[in-house]
Amino acid sequence: MKKLVNPWMEAEGYHCFGCDPNHASGLKMEFYEDGDDIVSFWQPTTEFQSWVNILHGGIQAALLDELCGWVIFRKFQTGAVTSKMEIRYRKPVHTNQGGLTLRAQAIEERRNLVTVVGRIFDAEGQMCTEATCTYFLFPKERAAAEMGLTACKTEDEI
Repeated sequence: MKKLVNPWMEAEGYHCFGCDPNHASGLKMEFYEDGDDIVSFWQPTTEFQSWVNILHGGIQAALLDELCGWVIFRKFQTGAVTSKMEIRYRKPVHTNQGGLTLRAQAIEERRNLVTVVGRIFDAEGQMCTEATCTYFLFPKERAAAEMGLTACKTEDEI
C-alpha cells in the first residue's frame, strides 16, 4: 500500500473539508493506493455523530464522495465533478467502536463519465455503507489550469 501525496498542500486558497489536514472542523482524510483501490483509514468521533454514537449519514456521504474523487485524481490523473451519487446505508456506523476502512475503485468509464464504487467498513470488517458515484471528468488541461492538478503521485514517486 502506497501513500498518496496531496497535490494541493501548498496551494493558495486550499481548504478542502475532506482532505485538508489543517481544516479545523474537516475530515482530514489521507489516501493510499492498494492495487486498483484507493483506501482511507478514518477514526469517527462524536463531533460527527447524528444519534448517540452513530456517524451522521451526511458525513458518511462526504467521506465516500471524497474517497471516490481521489480515485479520479490518482487513476485518471485529472479532476472531475460529482454528477450523481447513490448511497446505501446498510448498517449503522458507530462513532465509539474503532476506526473505519474506506475503499473505492473505478468500475466503468464511458467517454468523460467514470463510475466509482466506494464502501465504508467498520472495525470488524463489515460493510456498513456503499456508494456508487458518477463523475464528469475534466480534460487534463482544465484540471491543471483550474485546479492546479498536474499529477497525483505516491510518496515513492516524488
